[in-house]
Amino acid sequence: MKTFISDLIPKLQKFSQKLDNLTLLTNQHWVVIDDIGNNKNVYIFRTNNDLLISQNGKVEKAKWEYLGNNSLLIDKKDESYLFKHGFFDENILALKIDSKNEYAFLINENKYDGELNTLDKVIDFLTRKYIEPQQRKNIIESTGINLNETTKLKEREVFLVSFDTDKGKVEIEQDNLVSYPEPGKKVFINGKPAPTAKYKFGFMWYVHIENGIVSKVTLL
Repeated sequence: MKTFISDLIPKLQKFSQKLDNLTLLTNQHWVVIDDIGNNKNVYIFRTNNDLLISQNGKVEKAKWEYLGNNSLLIDKKDESYLFKHGFFDENILALKIDSKNEYAFLINENKYDGELNTLDKVIDFLTRKYIEPQQRKNIIESTGINLNETTKLKEREVFLVSFDTDKGKVEIEQDNLVSYPEPGKKVFINGKPAPTAKYKFGFMWYVHIENGIVSKVTLL
């Protein structure tokens, strides 16, 4: 299996299932992500510890065993591999090479045949599903800014992010869901450009708006 270095996987530990969740692991078709676009390698972990490895339809029989302590042994005909837990959910299985900061990525075939068929797409999916919501939560808790109501404007590739201010709710165009308001961004109240004023955001953030445009952001 092709392995990759990833700084993201350790950050996802608290969101992950354990490898001993055999109901989630077994009898699924796990497709290996690698850099060979013409090959499709599928791993099927069976409940009797048989491991079926299909490469473009040609099947090799091997063995697998959960060893406890979030360790997984794969025993092929000519070689054996010891993997540690990396990340695991219903879509993605990331196995860490023992003693190395490298991961093999396997994708549930239902997702592989859809949007998750490259490493870049996998990393983007994990970031959007787990990391960005946590970042949004941290911003809400630390600043009091309300990021819960958002609308994506797909045709313009920007987001309308809703904020509560001392002058009511405003919506600001932003490049993503987790950044603070930035100068030059458009601001709306009830769908119309926000009036020129100094708006208080959260506990001590102030956004200066001129003719519906953010002019600056200050702490006072």
